[in-house]
Amino acid sequence: MQDIIKQLDAKRELARLGGGQRRVDSHHAKGKLTARERIELLFDEGTFEEWDMFKEHRCNDFGMADQKVPGDGVVIGYGTVNGRMVFVFSQDFTVFGGALSEAHAEKICKVMDHAMKVGAPVIGLNDSGGARIQEGVAALGGYADVFQRNVMASGVIPQISLIMGPCAGGAVYSPAMTDFIFMVKDTSYMFVTGPEVVKTVTHEEVTAEELGGAVSHTSKSGVADLAFENDVEALLMLRRFINYLPLNNKERSPIRPSADAADRLDMSLDTLVPENPNKPYDIKELIIKVVDDCDFFELQTDHAKNIVIGFARMEGQTVGIVANQPLVMAGCLDIKSAIKAGRFVRFCDAFNIPIVTFVDVPGFMPGTAQEYGGIIKHGAKLLYAYAECTVPKITVITRKAYGGAYDVMASKHLRGDVNFAWPTAEIAVMGPKGAVEIIFREDKGDPAKLAAKEAEYKAKFANPFVASARGFIDDVIQPHETRKRICRSLVMLRNKKIENPWRKHGNIPL
Repeated sequence: MQDIIKQLDAKRELARLGGGQRRVDSHHAKGKLTARERIELLFDEGTFEEWDMFKEHRCNDFGMADQKVPGDGVVIGYGTVNGRMVFVFSQDFTVFGGALSEAHAEKICKVMDHAMKVGAPVIGLNDSGGARIQEGVAALGGYADVFQRNVMASGVIPQISLIMGPCAGGAVYSPAMTDFIFMVKDTSYMFVTGPEVVKTVTHEEVTAEELGGAVSHTSKSGVADLAFENDVEALLMLRRFINYLPLNNKERSPIRPSADAADRLDMSLDTLVPENPNKPYDIKELIIKVVDDCDFFELQTDHAKNIVIGFARMEGQTVGIVANQPLVMAGCLDIKSAIKAGRFVRFCDAFNIPIVTFVDVPGFMPGTAQEYGGIIKHGAKLLYAYAECTVPKITVITRKAYGGAYDVMASKHLRGDVNFAWPTAEIAVMGPKGAVEIIFREDKGDPAKLAAKEAEYKAKFANPFVASARGFIDDVIQPHETRKRICRSLVMLRNKKIENPWRKHGNIPL
């Protein structure tokens, strides 16, 4: 018996070494943690249960029969993060460059299947050179098996991808179908085709970092949500992020009690909106002053900055925040911001997270670039997301809410549950100057008359009371009581029940 136990310990030690000490040292030299070191940081101490430690590939071609490593380049299992069940797969770059084989894919599929059975999130720590070339179509089939599970799990359990090394070719489509993608600066990259192929086909010279690095994907493409400085920061922030999410689509997010009083007033909000309607202000100041403990986890901070999205808590309950940002492009909606906010709204709806929307939007961004880029269809994504959404929706109009953008931003007409406005709110088809120039175009030669008409239009629409008189606004509130009114509304809406008509699925304007 003792001999068998010693053999088991020896096998486990061999498996834990991955590709061997030399490759582990090389990995560390690049500033990267190993697959198991990452898991140790992510999970609560001593809670991780590993599966398939001894699984090996079955390829005998191209000398692979003599190159078998226990675990085959991916560590899988489950444990707790802040006391809550989470499943994980962590690719091991020290074993065949983390390349995916048929056996490697089977391990990932196993952990995803179990996560679905028990209703717990899946985290993928991606660090792989792509499909294992020696296995040919078997490896490609393995990728497709993983993709299918990504789709089946979508909207059922949260799926989070943390890119901690290369992720290229077909490998990128698994993270792309997960709910959130985080990256590590300087050591991670994602692209469908690498720099060499790009150079051959399009004659463009570009580095891997420029083509698919963390900064490129968090600022330009919007593929990734956040970029972190190193592996340690990424994993610690991921632990914090998981705290906001429910385990699955049948549960609510965890309640984290706070000493921050629900009826707290903030008098500084009364002077947040400038008297000059063309002067910007930072909507993040409002968000931070309204949520619990000034704690706001913003997503996609460097992409489509004219809209702000992220998670916070109100009275301990997770809420999704969507807010126009007057500091950038005056808060106009454009293609990128509509896609960014639309997908976030759909995630919140899938996982029972109430949505709080702060509105200061002068309209959709004009111009040929936007029209040729498909602003009509892309803008409709955000409209569709809000209209389809059945979770509690609370809207606060702080200043401008003009034209179709007023409708899109969680208006009462899109089944907004509670719609507030500050006294500074302006709800109209368009701004006073533009409106008067159209309505009274025959008076263009008379500036005094136009000025009088503009003042009349302002008196009529540059306030929230016309919309309030029609019931489109439930109440005009003092800015300083915004937190109190939102918290009360969330309590009232806690047991909200509303169902959309039965259908296989809608046809969102993609």
